[in-house]
Amino acid sequence: MKKMLLLLSVFMAVTAESVAQNEESPKLTRKEERRQRSIAISRQEEEGVITYKKHFAFGGKLHNDGYGGFFEIGRAKSPRKGLLFQLDIMERKHQKEEKINVSFFSSSPVIYGKINYFYPVKLGAQYTYLLGNKTNKNGVSITANMGGGVSLGLLRPYKVTVVDPNGGYKSIRYQDDSALFVGGVIVEGPNFGSGWNQMKVVPGFYAKPAIRFDYGKNNEMVSALEVGLHVEYYTKEIEQMIFRDPRSLFVSGYVAILFGKRK
Repeated sequence: MKKMLLLLSVFMAVTAESVAQNEESPKLTRKEERRQRSIAISRQEEEGVITYKKHFAFGGKLHNDGYGGFFEIGRAKSPRKGLLFQLDIMERKHQKEEKINVSFFSSSPVIYGKINYFYPVKLGAQYTYLLGNKTNKNGVSITANMGGGVSLGLLRPYKVTVVDPNGGYKSIRYQDDSALFVGGVIVEGPNFGSGWNQMKVVPGFYAKPAIRFDYGKNNEMVSALEVGLHVEYYTKEIEQMIFRDPRSLFVSGYVAILFGKRK
């Protein structure tokens, strides 16, 4: 009886160990697959080959006249060539803008003479060419990007609160009463919710050349710095400030940082 119990105990222990190994095997296999894939990607990158079929990334950018953010999807076409599809949103400011406080009782400063907020929304594509790949994980890959697309200039009126000559206060934009907007007594600047229901859209197009430096150590992740130019042209002149000529053409330099993932 004791021998049978001993044999039964040994059998159950062996069975339990076998089951545990079978449960851990897929996990170990998946871990090993990821390790082998990472090794293969590293070897391909050392040979100067684009190792992904697609990627997505997002980031922020700082222009010499504004700031914004963007999202992109990339598709590799060959070892060194690819396409980037991008959505870009920013706020473009006039170089003469200056905030001033007009009242001790208000927390909203005023940009005197501002007519419209200007939000370019751009949708387009870029052709990308690999100039130099990483020689190791601590290296930097460099790509040249060139492309463009359509740009929608969103003009949100800049509204201020002024003393009403007929008594009380009222919120106006430059288009409502230019004399009162310029010469009236301003008591408060706009808030974030004002002017959206009176926004206008001006269509246009843009071109964007850029150089991108990917410094990420993880081959499956995108970590990059980009410098470039935005050249935008609109079908109508954009009014931003009074006493300043409106423009249709805008050229600005930018620097961007972006993060994403490759597949």
